Amino acid sequence: MRKQREIYGDRPPSFLAKSTLAAELDVSESTVDSWVERGILPQPIRCGATPRWSWAEVQASMSQRAQAETDPFMAGVNNVR
Repeated sequence: MRKQREIYGDRPPSFLAKSTLAAELDVSESTVDSWVERGILPQPIRCGATPRWSWAEVQASMSQRAQAETDPFMAGVNNVR
């Protein structure tokens, strides 16, 4: 198992690897994959074969979702599959 890198400073890097993103969100890497598949997180940007996530896009996506879940109408819409 790879040793996870520590995150230094008061913010994550601008573009995160999956392991760093998972650590920032306090979830597993498989949860990151699931959330991308379900549209909860944005698709990664490919740098060659390496996927990277824009932290600004991740924050915007998570903030939008949190706001939508506080709106009863949007919470109902999100439950429809």
